[in-house]
Amino acid sequence: MPLSLAPAPGVWVLLSSTRDPAAGRLTAQDRAHACRLTGPARRRAHLAGRRALRALLADRFPEAAAATVGYGPTGRPVLPDLPRVGVSVSHSGTAVAVCAAYDREVGVDVQQPPQEVAASLLRWCAPHHRTTLLALPEHARATEFAWLWTVKEALGKAAGTGVAGAAFHAEPAPGDTHGAWDGLNWTSLRNSSPLPLSCAYGPIREPT
Repeated sequence: MPLSLAPAPGVWVLLSSTRDPAAGRLTAQDRAHACRLTGPARRRAHLAGRRALRALLADRFPEAAAATVGYGPTGRPVLPDLPRVGVSVSHSGTAVAVCAAYDREVGVDVQQPPQEVAASLLRWCAPHHRTTLLALPEHARATEFAWLWTVKEALGKAAGTGVAGAAFHAEPAPGDTHGAWDGLNWTSLRNSSPLPLSCAYGPIREPT
């Protein structure tokens, strides 16, 4: 069953699945874009993401329910005809997460925890908390790493730079549920989501 969440006032997140997608109504554009993708897995993930996004928009922003979805310079989804409605989409395995808010930049990320997390990976992306993470049992370490990574990804999407930008250096402490970074707020939905899931949000940075 889809899970609808509100991590902050006016910020909405929907967690769904490629196996049981939210019942959003796909547009002709959604289907046409999926047809251009290579491989059934990519097409299935794309359509599940669009269904979830359509469902969330229909519920919270009805005027945007069938809006055209475009992509910004860094590849993040935008609504060209409704630029004040920020949207974000994330896939991991069979999980799909979408986020939407009015007059805010948003980013969302969901992650299936990896099988294992090497010490070298922690040294690279969690240098300040590497010792703490290495002390955890393997499963707990992988789950905690996934939570950390969702924060980085969500911030990168909201900032419009992706995780390859400065957001990579954001490093919440293990167990943190919220924080701020470079003018953006972030929330990890630890008390609501069955999977590591975080979103980031902040004011629109450029006039539209």
